Amino acid sequence: MKKSQREAIRLKFNNKCAYCGCELEKGWHVDELLPVRRNWTHEYDENKRKFVKKITGAVHPERFNIDNQNPSCASCNINKHSDSLETFRANIAAYIKHLNEISTQYKIAKRYGLIQETNKPVVFYFESRPLDG
Repeated sequence: MKKSQREAIRLKFNNKCAYCGCELEKGWHVDELLPVRRNWTHEYDENKRKFVKKITGAVHPERFNIDNQNPSCASCNINKHSDSLETFRANIAAYIKHLNEISTQYKIAKRYGLIQETNKPVVFYFESRPLDG
């Protein structure tokens, strides 16, 4: 991807993650709304003196375009994986249930009134904001 293409994606939402709306920091990711599954191989790079990942192809390469790409913070992109938006949304909504089941610290913080749960639907930043670009 060219620098200019990456910059255009970053500016789609004024340097904010399309999902959570946080300011993008160094190391931000480009996410494909509809996934592009890459085929990888590891090859030895003589100059770097180590094995490096190389893309050998992709399933749905036609999805490599700015209309299908969003700027994402690393956290959102890593948690989204190659899931659909609705699966990603459902996974986020389930975090509260999981925290109540497994996190003693979460339950204590909630008892002390430091956390207040809501039943708000998960709305992604890009769904509630106009495009800036």
